[in-house]
Amino acid sequence: MNAHTLMTLLVVGGGLVVAVSALRKIGRGLTALFEALATLATVVIALWWAGKAVFFMIKSAVTHPRTTAGVTVTALWLWWWGWLSLVIVASAAGVGLVVWRWRGQLSYEQWVGRWLRSWWLRWTVYARRLPGWLRACGLTVQEADQRVVLVVNPLRRGKVRRRARAGGDQVPRVLRVRSGASWDEVRVRLVAGQKPEDFDEKARELAVARGVWRCQVRELSPRVVSIDFQRRNLLADTVACRDLDGLVDVPGSDVDLTTVWSGRTDYGTDWHQSLVGSHTLLAGVTGAGKGAQMWCPLVSIAPAIRDGLVRVSGIDPKGMELAYGRGIFHRYAVNGKDALALLDDVITEMEKRKTEFAGRLRSVPISREFPLEIVEFDEIGALIRYIGDRKLREAITDRVALLTTQGRALACTVRGYVQEPTKDTVPVRELFPRRICLRVATKSHVGMVLGDQAYDRGAWANRISESEPGVGYLFGEGIREPLRVRGGWVPDETIKQLETFVTGGVRTGPGTVHLLRTPRRDPSSGAA
Repeated sequence: MNAHTLMTLLVVGGGLVVAVSALRKIGRGLTALFEALATLATVVIALWWAGKAVFFMIKSAVTHPRTTAGVTVTALWLWWWGWLSLVIVASAAGVGLVVWRWRGQLSYEQWVGRWLRSWWLRWTVYARRLPGWLRACGLTVQEADQRVVLVVNPLRRGKVRRRARAGGDQVPRVLRVRSGASWDEVRVRLVAGQKPEDFDEKARELAVARGVWRCQVRELSPRVVSIDFQRRNLLADTVACRDLDGLVDVPGSDVDLTTVWSGRTDYGTDWHQSLVGSHTLLAGVTGAGKGAQMWCPLVSIAPAIRDGLVRVSGIDPKGMELAYGRGIFHRYAVNGKDALALLDDVITEMEKRKTEFAGRLRSVPISREFPLEIVEFDEIGALIRYIGDRKLREAITDRVALLTTQGRALACTVRGYVQEPTKDTVPVRELFPRRICLRVATKSHVGMVLGDQAYDRGAWANRISESEPGVGYLFGEGIREPLRVRGGWVPDETIKQLETFVTGGVRTGPGTVHLLRTPRRDPSSGAA
């Protein structure tokens, strides 16, 4: 080994020593740096997850207060007192709730039952199964994922393209569940690309998926709808009309003609309708219960009829339905000529009111001098479509059109009843702002009565059972979704009692008539 080689080895060895030493120092520095970055990353991730946990707890406490409170109380109880005491207290509370429901069902339902049922149905039924129902009904939005693809072309430069590939679907999120006596109201938030009308069209499929008779969709806001499922039919039993004995001492001026009790709704509440400022068309096949819809409001306003604040006229082509309470009606007609004369008399009264109040008031105040005129027109199609005299038929149609277009402000109300609601049968159908559809023969008749959107929104009047006379759907004039109602049933004896009530006596039993304890009001009693 010569000196040159030795010198080379010394230089190389020294260089390696220096390099190793430098690398060692760099390695220690990088290790320290990586340890610091790892520590910082761990702290950041821990803070991130802690923040998400706090946000989740706050959000859960706000959006699910009952569930959050229950889990918190249960966890604290287990931590402090153990599981045995929790089981004992929970069992005692369960027994207490069962006894409460058994002894006081109404108070239990008001204070506890609906809340517990809402919570239970949300987590066991709707949050778990509703997404599957929505997918099966096509009420989800397919989400497309974008991925970047580099396409290389030898003749041109490479281009970056985005290709869409199928991803998961976006499902409307359940916001709240409210369970009442007969309906479950499931509030959901729509996803981008959906509209409330999509759910209207799938109401029938959703009802089948849930296993209930009816489903109705209500729009609460542009992005929130309520999907209502009917668990129980509260209108299966007959609804009784008001008791006339309790109306004997009621002054006619105390009767609110804008909220007349007429039966019950599908939600278990009282159904009120206004007899002032609107006209009503009721359609239904024979036996659908038009009589209940006709007589029940008249029973409710009996004191006003008795005291002369309401004057009822009846057109009865069959000569049977209204004839049973003939004494109630100030005017009465059976054939076409008499009906035309009756309508002309009402129009004459209307013209008199125009002369009296034109330029002074926008609507006629109801009083004994100017009572509310109600025209009960049974089987309206018989006189404006089926009678042979064309001129008489057209004259009656013109009178009805005149009353329905001008009678609102002049305290004249027309209530028509028809079996076949086609435009040919009732050419003035569109002039009735309020319409009630009882049991009809076909699905198309629902749209003829309530409008094109009514059936899609749950007004399935063609599916009403024959065992439910008086049940129908109310839609329009401020009602956004079809309302299912049942008119109060008025038996024959009550009609006779009503007749004697408004003519000076009250029939309290078969063959027994007692004088009124409240005399007729003085004409100077003023407006109602």
